[in-house]
Order: sequence, then structure tokens, then C-alpha cells
Amino acid sequence: MTISYNWLSEYLPRTIEPEALSKILTAIGLEVESLEAYESIKGGLKGVVIGEVLTCEQHPNADKLKVTTVNVGAEVPLQVVCGAANVAAGQKVAVATVGTTIFPVTGDPLTMKVAKIRGVESHGMICAEDEIGVGTSHDGIMVLPDTAIPGQPAADFFSPYSDWIYEIGLTPNRMDAMSHLGVAKDVCAYLTHHEQETKAVLPFAQHFVADNNSLPIKVKVENQQACPRFTGLTISGITVQESPAWLKNRLIAIGQRPINNIVDITNYILHETGQPLHAYDTAAITNGEVVVKNMAEGSSFITLDEKERKLSSEDLMVCNSTEGMCIAGVFGGIKSGVSNTTKNIFLESAWFHPVSVRKTSLRHGLRTEAATRFEKGVDISNCAEVLKRAALLIKEVAGGQISSEVTDLYPQPQPRKEVSVKYHYIKKLSGKNYHPENVKRILKALGFEVAKEDIDELTVVVPYSKPDISIPADIVEEIIRIDGLDNIDIPTSITISPAVEQLGMKEALKDKIAGYLVGLGFVEILTNSITNSKYFSEDVLSGTVKMINNLSAELDVLRPSMLETGLETIAYNLNRKNQHLQLFEFGKTYATSGAGEYTEAERLCIYLTGQAHETGWREKPGSFDIYYGKGIAKAVVQLSGIATVAFEPSGTDTNVLNIFAGKQIIGTVAEVDKKNAAAFDIRQTVVFIDIDYAALVKAVRKQKIVYQEVSKFPAMQRDLAMVVNTNTTYAAIEAVVQKLKISRLQDMRLFDVFESDKLGAGKKSMAISFTFVDEEKTLTDKEADSMMAKLIQGLEKELGAEIRK
Repeated sequence: MTISYNWLSEYLPRTIEPEALSKILTAIGLEVESLEAYESIKGGLKGVVIGEVLTCEQHPNADKLKVTTVNVGAEVPLQVVCGAANVAAGQKVAVATVGTTIFPVTGDPLTMKVAKIRGVESHGMICAEDEIGVGTSHDGIMVLPDTAIPGQPAADFFSPYSDWIYEIGLTPNRMDAMSHLGVAKDVCAYLTHHEQETKAVLPFAQHFVADNNSLPIKVKVENQQACPRFTGLTISGITVQESPAWLKNRLIAIGQRPINNIVDITNYILHETGQPLHAYDTAAITNGEVVVKNMAEGSSFITLDEKERKLSSEDLMVCNSTEGMCIAGVFGGIKSGVSNTTKNIFLESAWFHPVSVRKTSLRHGLRTEAATRFEKGVDISNCAEVLKRAALLIKEVAGGQISSEVTDLYPQPQPRKEVSVKYHYIKKLSGKNYHPENVKRILKALGFEVAKEDIDELTVVVPYSKPDISIPADIVEEIIRIDGLDNIDIPTSITISPAVEQLGMKEALKDKIAGYLVGLGFVEILTNSITNSKYFSEDVLSGTVKMINNLSAELDVLRPSMLETGLETIAYNLNRKNQHLQLFEFGKTYATSGAGEYTEAERLCIYLTGQAHETGWREKPGSFDIYYGKGIAKAVVQLSGIATVAFEPSGTDTNVLNIFAGKQIIGTVAEVDKKNAAAFDIRQTVVFIDIDYAALVKAVRKQKIVYQEVSKFPAMQRDLAMVVNTNTTYAAIEAVVQKLKISRLQDMRLFDVFESDKLGAGKKSMAISFTFVDEEKTLTDKEADSMMAKLIQGLEKELGAEIRK
């Protein structure tokens, strides 16, 4: 939330210095994230003075330069060399004197020094508009009116606007502070509590009278649930033009772009009071009737940004007698907007239901200032007063007459909420003992009314401007804020009962796996469970959980897979030249089989891309591939306590391997399809390991912990190279070896794969290292040879292997 100090100060009964006001705002929960000086003309024209050109002669050494003498109010005129073609004697000009720093519209700041230009000294510069920031023209020097006085500071002549701008970190519940007047009321409540009773200076007119009733507009609200209150009036004979300087300065200072005086007033009122307004050209209101209703599903509507939108039957519209004019509370239509030819307007100030506005805003991807406020809940009691305030301001800046009485349709006034809070609860929640009189003083200053009071309980009526107040804790928060968050007592000691919480096996396993992966150089990530439906096919989306009230058009489903959110993270890093990534994430995926049938699954996902290790003079570059992924997956599963881990292709796709813990599939290892990766603008190989964490935990629970004493006898290692068919996998060799049941075989490891035409077509060589150990004695060569012979015989028989000698 951006707040102007000058603007805010108009509603405060006394002047408070910007820094002091900043401290007050932060103390009452409106945290000031930054406080910066604002200048409509950078530098504030300091050092720039009004001058009068006394003489203008040709430069003796340059055809395009002139030597001038300029009266700047000093005893001796300045000699200034000028290159502008339009400079002439008798002109009033803006002069940047020596030592002055000017800030051009484009380019870097420039500090004036005495300079010798082609042999002639120059003491300053006669300026063009863009050179000092008062305009954008660079067509020669700026010639000022004859009324300008030589020696007068340029700041006095141009009157640049200066201000202090607060950036407030507003919490989502604080709709009441989304305006200058709302912030001022909080400040006055603070002053009332800490100094003396203070009230905000309200800008609303005490006596409002329409000029005539020559342009009445009939209003009909068909959907009163979505629009409980609608007020409006007409103003005739206006002149749409550029806004006056004071209005433009106010808006520009808080980051708003001025458009014309009518639109600027509606924006001004929005940021002043928090109430959105909308102005319609009455020429678009056919038959003199405005109807607030829902239109047919699929109706076409062109908004102010010239985009055609298909309406939902749930979208509330403000219409004329034949078509829509505005998406209520969200965005106006191009046909009814105020233009330079508009002479009469209908001004609307309404209250639209927050849920209706939010759904419509998200449905069409229109996150406007008005929608942001309506969806949080504006002050329904203020609609008519704000309307009158706006109408009088429009008369002031655009002329015209108020040509109708105020139409105020409010058939079922909303009741004000009542909340009860006990004084001992305030003490319990805040940690501070507040006197009842102080509690009532604070709440009354904030607009609450005392409905009932007894010894230990206070019941208050909540103002319409605070829609977030509904429970006793909200009342306590208001009291703490206005008293000052810095005033909460901090105890000198804290008494606690120590407790030791044993992590369950599932959580302990997570810590164990995470620690292992981090030790290998992995980084843990946390991605959004809500993602974009465009990533998935229609088949996948048929079983995907869709958001009813999604935060944005891009975040509309709960993820059915964690691959896509991981690829988003990888793409983000690759775009920032972080190309070698080892990432892992514990998260959940979601699915549905119908209304009310929802499931969520815990996953452990690992992502690998780029080089597997840094290259050096002894290290050759090696990229992550599916084999590296198999190794990581196997290590993680074995770390969990499962000794037997196997991999098999998933169907016919050799780039996707199922991970088996015993006979149970617990996940997959895959190289991400290039088309999928390209959708995220990823051009390098990505390896994705997806483990069903619940299945892994279930498999781990089935394991029995068996301790085996470390053998005190040495192991014996033998290597075996064999020629097999190209399609023979290492898993097939493992299966044959396991079938032979050689009890003293401790380990086997593939250490070389070789393919060559010399081996024959469709053949490859695989070299495997076997490790044998006997728990009771030292193995002999004869025993090792016997076991190797058994292995050779089995491999030759089962796989047709040819042993290489």
C-alpha cells in the first residue's frame, strides 16, 4: 500500500513529521517498509535560477555556438556559451549556475563547472525543458514568459511538487487501511490513546444539494444478493480534459497514471476513502435506465482494454436496457467509458459482494484496484457519502451541474456485527493488563460502539469499515495495535515443561534421506502444490483436483505430478545460468475419482540435470543420465533398510525404469521426455526419480533388522568378462546369479561395458567383479575357482554367454 505524506496529513488535525509518523504507523501494525522523498522534478531545481539574456553574439571560433551575457540577479552578469539555435537577447530563460547538479529526463546527472568552450569561458548553462526535467522537449532552450523575474529561483517559478512516500506492508485483513482516510483514522486513534482525543478531518460535505433534476437515471437491481446497495447520480455539462496539477501530482506520487479529470477523480476517491467508483457516459445508457443483473452464459463483452470476453452467467453486470456496460466491481466496458467528447456522466458508488467480485475477477484474469478492495469488503455504510464527495470534486475540476438526486437502493440494510470480549481474555492473549477505560477509549476511537458492559465483559458493535472483525481475538488485536506493538511487556523469564518428542519412523526416515542427499550435494526445494492445468493432457485432468476459488488463472489445479513444478524450478535456475542441479523434494500429489472422492499421495522426488561433477585437469566432464539416477535411487532405497533393489523397464519405454523393493514397485527413474522439457524451455537432459514415499515406508516396516558380525576373514575378488546379446541387461545377469544361490558370494558389481564390431553383430562385452567371503575360514583359490565355474556354467546356460579368456 502506497501512502502520500502530504495527502495523509490533510486528514490529521496537526502536523506530524514524516519520521515520527513512520514510527507511529509501524507501532500500530501498519509496518512502514520504506519512506522515500518524492520530487516531481528530480533535484527540485536547486541551483537553477531565472535569467534574462542581455546580449547574444556569434562565437568567434564556432559557427553553431553563441556567446551570451545573462542577468541572474547578481552584480555581474554571467557569460554563458550556448549552442541552441533559438537563443536571443531579451529572452527570459532557466540557467543552471556553476555548482548546480541537473537531472535530465534521459541520461546521467550533470554538475555545472566553469568550462572553456572553443577558447571562451562559460559560467553555467541555459537549459532546455528536458535538461532540467520540467518537460520532454529538446527543441532549443526553454523561453519563459516575460513575467519571470531574473534571479528568482526556478523552484519558485515552476513550483515542483515534493512529498514523502510510505510503502506500507499491509496484511490481507486490513481493508480498512487501504486508503489515506483509513490510515488517518488509525493514527488519530493512536493519538487519542497516547495524547488527547483526536479525530480525523473528514472531507465529506455537510450539506449536499443537487443543482437540478434535469437528467434522472432509473436504477434497477435484479441480483440484490450480489449487490445489496447501489447509489448513483448524474452530472451534466462537464468538460473532460487534463486534470489540474494538484490532482495529477497526488496520483503520480503514489504511482498512478493520470488519464483525464473524471477518471482521475474516481481514482483519487478510491485512494482517499477506499470506495471504488465508476463513471458512465450517459449517452451509453439507453432509455435512461441502469440495470444490475447477471447476463446469459457466453455473452460477449468488450472491456476498456479492448479485449472481448465471454461472460459467465455468474458474472454480475451493470447494464443499460440492451447490453452490459461494466463488469460490476471489476472493469468497465469500452462503449460506456468516459471519453473526450463526454458531456454528461452517471456516477456509481456501490457495494458488491466480495465472493462474487473475487470469482469474476479471477475468472477473467482482471486484478484491478477496485476488485482488490471489493473482494476484501468495503464500507457499505459509506457509499452515498463518498458519491457526494466525488460529485462535488468533479464539479470543481470539470464544471457542470449535479442533475439528479442521489439514487440509493439499499432495501435490506446489513446489520452490524456484535462481538463480546472478556477483560481477563484480553490479559491472557496480550500479556498485558489493560484498564477497562483504556480498552473502551481505544475501541471508541476506532469507531466501535459499546453495546453492553459488565464487570468482566464488554460487548461492542463493529463498524462497517472493519469487515475482518468477528471474534474476541480480533478485538484484542485492535487494542494491542493502538496501544502500540512495542508496548507489549516482555517477561524476564519463561517457564516451560521440557518435552522430548520422538520422531515417528516415517519422519525419522525423511530426516535420514534428506541428510544423505544433502551430503551428496543435493539441495532441498519446496514447490507449490497448486499448479497450471495447461501442463497436463485431458486424460490426466479428468482425474485432477480443480480449484473452485483459484488465486490466479495460472494456478488452477492441485498437482497430479511433481515433475512439472520441479521443471519450473529447473527452468528458473537455468535462466539464471545455474545449469548443474541436484534437487530433491518431499511433497504431495492429488487426485480425484469424483465429487467428494479425493486422495493425496506423499512423494519423494529427485531431479538431476547438467554435469555430475565439476571438470578439472584430472576430471572429464560427465552429465547426469538415467544410470546415475539408478544409482541414486538404489542408494536411497538401500539407505532406508531395503537390501534388495531392482529395476525393470516400464513397458516398452527403456527411458523409464520401475524401482522394485522386493516384488513391490515403489517408484520410477526416468529421463524426462524432450518434448516435456522443451515446454519449459529446458534443452538439456533431466533425470527424474519419483518414489511413492508411503510405499517405501510400508516396505521398510516389513524389513526385519538382523545383525551379522563382520567377517574376520579376508574377502576374495574375481573378475569375469563375457560376451552377451546387446539386449541382455545387468538385471538379467543378477537374476541368474541369485538363482544359483552361492552362499559365499557377498557382492557383484558391473565395472565395464564394451561394444565393437569385432565382438560380432548384436553383441556386447560386460565385465563383472565378484566378491566372495567365508564367515568361518579363509577361502582358498580352489574354492573360489569352483564358485566361478558354477557362475560361468549358469551364465552360459541361461543367457548364452561366451566367456572371454
